[in-house]
Amino acid sequence: MTSHQNGTISSEVSDFLLNCFVRSHTWQLWLSLPLSLLLFLAMVANIVLLITIWLEATLHEPMYYLLSILSLLDIILSLTVIPKVLAIIWFDLKSISFYACFLQMFIMNGFFAMESCTFMVMAYDRYVAICHPLRYPSIITDQFVVKAAVFILARSSIVTMPIPILSSQLHYCGRKVIENCICTNMSVSRLSCDDVTINRLYQFAIGWTVLGSDLILIFLSYTLILRAVLKLKAEGAVAKALSTCGSHFILILFFSTILLVFVLTLVVKKKVSPDVPVLLNILHHVIFSALNPIVYGVRTQEIKQGIQRLLKKGC
Repeated sequence: MTSHQNGTISSEVSDFLLNCFVRSHTWQLWLSLPLSLLLFLAMVANIVLLITIWLEATLHEPMYYLLSILSLLDIILSLTVIPKVLAIIWFDLKSISFYACFLQMFIMNGFFAMESCTFMVMAYDRYVAICHPLRYPSIITDQFVVKAAVFILARSSIVTMPIPILSSQLHYCGRKVIENCICTNMSVSRLSCDDVTINRLYQFAIGWTVLGSDLILIFLSYTLILRAVLKLKAEGAVAKALSTCGSHFILILFFSTILLVFVLTLVVKKKVSPDVPVLLNILHHVIFSALNPIVYGVRTQEIKQGIQRLLKKGC
């Protein structure tokens, strides 16, 4: 980190120390077991899903391309957070360079926003498929997926980029011990001897406007889907549609609930252990990476059949 003072550049800190679960040393090793298993499950499930969609020509459709985007985001998010946490627990490797810290901060914020936006696009895809099935092939095309991917990347990067930039410009006055396992904006900016009001207000505003608008549109899509599904008269059509879209909506609702609980624990941090929001934040980055390919992928009949065909070819 460099700061300009009297026209010269002076070094403040070159790295940080991630000091996590300081009040819960006894269960750190026990925590590493489910974390490593969840990371393994997330990697295997998402990689299998990506390979299946890539190799199976029948899955070269817009809906499965959107699933591929979600899987890529899940893999990157998991690898950004969990390996470092395990390295801290297993090998006491607490040091993280200044720039690596803010790169991790950008990826966590940016890719989390991308994931939320992807959920929104996927909800729109299901809305068109169920509410306007005859128009689906003309609306949800390969070109639509390309435009959606560009929008997801551009919007999320533009709105979240200022978060690590603002934090990196703060003066840290030699303070380098972060009371967290990961470089969250709140934990890092707390070390600064500058006023961080703008920094925190920006993240708060972006979080509620961007993620909030995504959730409103997702909820609206599934409400319209539910209304359309209840009008279906074909035998078994209602149950199939509710089974598919219901599991998607429950996962998104769970995704949002964990985030809300995490925010509430930060608000009432004096009444709960500081380790609780840290743990929730870590789990939030790996649980959904493991669940997404199962709920969105394996429970889809076409993908299940594609995996079975690939396994038969392999044998």
